[in-house]
Amino acid sequence: MTADLRLREVRDEDLPHFYSYQRDPEAVRMAAFTADDPDDPAEFAAHWHRVRTGPANRSWTVTVDGTVVGYVLAFPVGERTEVSYWIDRAHWGRGYATRALGALLRELPQRPVHARAAKDNHGSLAVLRKCGFVVRGEDHGFAPGRGHDVAEWVLELAA
Repeated sequence: MTADLRLREVRDEDLPHFYSYQRDPEAVRMAAFTADDPDDPAEFAAHWHRVRTGPANRSWTVTVDGTVVGYVLAFPVGERTEVSYWIDRAHWGRGYATRALGALLRELPQRPVHARAAKDNHGSLAVLRKCGFVVRGEDHGFAPGRGHDVAEWVLELAA
């Protein structure tokens, strides 16, 4: 990590920031695979309760100069470990997602690690590639952030 970007444990006071991020229509469209209803506070609270209490989940808040700018997650999907991240749109294009994901990956001893990105989410694909992920396949599924099926890349970071 650099001097200005830090990962720390998710705190209750971070959740309003995360809620506002998921309600940004442009960010939701870009992420595609989001909450069914980004404006539903009960759905949001239930999701973050599962994230924070799941014994195999790892979740960190991303701060820059003490300001909350996003989060990074690692979680099991079947036998695999997947990662995800969200950076507030106001902070896109500054390398924060790449640096935060890189810091998370340094904390994860297991390999391989997997990720997914909508095929047209070029920013997220660039972040994953910069962190060493390679495309291993493709999939598609209903993306609530767009209201229809979306093609996605399935990526892997090997040993």
